[in-house]
Amino acid sequence: MFFLALLIPCICRAQDLSDTNYTIVPLHNYLPSVPMPTTLPGYDFDTGNVYGTNILIQRENTVLTADSVTFNYKTGVAIASGHVHIEEAGQMWTGKFIIYNFKTHLIESGSFRTGRRPVFVQGRSIQGNVTNHTYTAKSVYVTADDTSKPDYYLEASRITIVPGKFVEAWNAVLYVKGVPLFYFPYYKRGLGMRGNELTVMPGDDSYYGPFLLGTYRWRMGDDVDGRVHLDYREKRGVGAGPDLNLHMGPLGDAQLKYYYMHDLDPNESLITSNVPPNIPAIPKDRQRFYLGWQASPSTNVEARALVNYQSDQLLLHDFFQSDYGQNPQPNTVVEADKYWDNWSLNAETTPRINSFFDQVERLPDVRLSGFPQQIFHTPLYYQSQSSVGYYESYFANTNTLFGPTNGPFPEFSGARADTFHQLSLPETFFGWLNVTPNAGARATWYSAETGAGETFSNQQTRLVFNTGVDTSFKASQLWPDATNRLLDIDGLRHIIVPSASYVYVPRPNLQPPQVPQYDTLSPNLLILPVEFPDYNDIDAIENENVIRFGLRNTLQTKRDGLVQNLVDWNLMLDWNLKPNGQTNGVFLQPQKTFDDLYSALAFKPRPWVTFNSQIRYDINDNRLNMAFHELTFAPGDRWSWSIGHWYLHSGFVDSGDDVITSTLFYRLNDNWGLRASHYYDAMTGHLQEQNYTLYRDMRSWTAALTFRLIDNGGGQPLDYGFAFSISLKAYPRYHVGDDTIQPYDLLGE
Repeated sequence: MFFLALLIPCICRAQDLSDTNYTIVPLHNYLPSVPMPTTLPGYDFDTGNVYGTNILIQRENTVLTADSVTFNYKTGVAIASGHVHIEEAGQMWTGKFIIYNFKTHLIESGSFRTGRRPVFVQGRSIQGNVTNHTYTAKSVYVTADDTSKPDYYLEASRITIVPGKFVEAWNAVLYVKGVPLFYFPYYKRGLGMRGNELTVMPGDDSYYGPFLLGTYRWRMGDDVDGRVHLDYREKRGVGAGPDLNLHMGPLGDAQLKYYYMHDLDPNESLITSNVPPNIPAIPKDRQRFYLGWQASPSTNVEARALVNYQSDQLLLHDFFQSDYGQNPQPNTVVEADKYWDNWSLNAETTPRINSFFDQVERLPDVRLSGFPQQIFHTPLYYQSQSSVGYYESYFANTNTLFGPTNGPFPEFSGARADTFHQLSLPETFFGWLNVTPNAGARATWYSAETGAGETFSNQQTRLVFNTGVDTSFKASQLWPDATNRLLDIDGLRHIIVPSASYVYVPRPNLQPPQVPQYDTLSPNLLILPVEFPDYNDIDAIENENVIRFGLRNTLQTKRDGLVQNLVDWNLMLDWNLKPNGQTNGVFLQPQKTFDDLYSALAFKPRPWVTFNSQIRYDINDNRLNMAFHELTFAPGDRWSWSIGHWYLHSGFVDSGDDVITSTLFYRLNDNWGLRASHYYDAMTGHLQEQNYTLYRDMRSWTAALTFRLIDNGGGQPLDYGFAFSISLKAYPRYHVGDDTIQPYDLLGE
């Protein structure tokens, strides 16, 4: 009998029907629910019904199981009773008696439960509407607490469910621990991870005093959502403002933020922070506006806008430490790009809306770029880059946090048109040596300057010629039988790519001091490009006679069936055959015969161990200018530890840096977790910053208690802060470990 029952799926598929894509199998044993012919147990040819107990029915991504089922494979209707479970595209339905249609996906039921994280519903009865595919239920409970006895829930007389989209409720009462707290005549909540939520964060900080930060997160359909902030800081006062997220389809996505506070003590940071003297008093009315927008309105067209306004230069420093750490001098930019197969057109404008930052306005700057492309059927390739724009250069007119001055700075402005064209001839010799000679020319026209700081009163044209050659080859060796359990090696492949690029630029007719400086050399810890058009500091172009040597070594192995890099090591060194005396764009260091040897290393000895390193070594003076090392252990979700070292030589960057960092996360058990991070200043010999976070999983809620202590030394008072945050587990404000990336978020900064 059991063997014959297994034939039912085959019998169903053997019929001449338009849709019989069903699988019907017994869960444990198959027992016919009514007497049937022994040749076709559980199947009725006349009605098309299949009868069974303890069976599973599956069609595509829908699975039904029950104690007893009557199923018609022609109509797709299943009448199930006893421990009924239906799973459909991530949505789970359970009940004692359910009628389900596999074709229309509609459900009729008595008492039921349904859930799709993070929202779960329980009710007395439910009916489906085949027209608009919605469900109506009575006497229901709605919760995000995935337990049989939820801590919080919404009780309503009637609801409407649109699977995967939203749930609507009428005459709803919010209960927490069985206590009614709030009445909603009408309530709507999305069935996604962006639901309405109120979070409150209490804490204390040496700058703010006791504080209470409140955020209400709301959602209006799939197109609009946002947050409203209302904060109180005992020493600084009340701050408030909205965040708005717009999802506009072809018009792109936009994010708007506004925050305002009447600061009771705005100059607290000037007194307690290490900032230059003579900074003007901070206004009491402090505010911030942010707009971010990105869209692709048509094929191969991209548009972006970023607007950053703040009332003073210390606003982010005081109240938005996470944003300040990412960018202490945010600018405003509006940009659009159009792409073709071989060309791209870029238009950019950067208006200055914060007068306390240095900036070059581009009003606008339009650039046409020609990608390397073959000239007809010749072996020659052509590329180009041409731009035109109007520029206004501004300097902060007082000492600022970002660079002291000795008095008012002048302003100057002017127009510039630049065009660059280059030919190259890529060739391969001996089947392995790649050689690409190139030659190019650039012409740049400058208008007469205007403004209080005008230096060049006449228009002028600068001509630049360049030539050079790129060489490289690639070699590899395979050891398929190489194994090592310690380093998790299953076969080895070594790839080596040596390269050398020679660049020669004769002395231009006009040197950098003889032309306006709109795109000039800027500080950079990494190695700048030497070839055009990658080198884009147009106004700082000087004569060059340099060879850049490069060497890349990669060791690869197989892990879990995938090819992974065991070692990836890049080396780079510039040999200036004739140093031009120009500063090299790092921090006003003159060009030497040999620039710094640059090394970038990534080593992954085990899948859960990673070592990263970046080094700049001055081979002329035999000293280390920059070093960054980080070793990370992440053997699982139980614990992880990252230890790093950041070093900058004194004089290479201001007074230098020598900092040792450590970040440890440890999950004590399923309910408790701990994160600790430390920053040790090896130059002064004191622990500069400490951060500790204790996480608690409370079944329905997640909580975090965070403490921070900063010691800036120099006799300055200690900066401390602690905060407590709590949120629904289904809608966590911060996931465990999020503060590794933005460590001040759990302190409301």
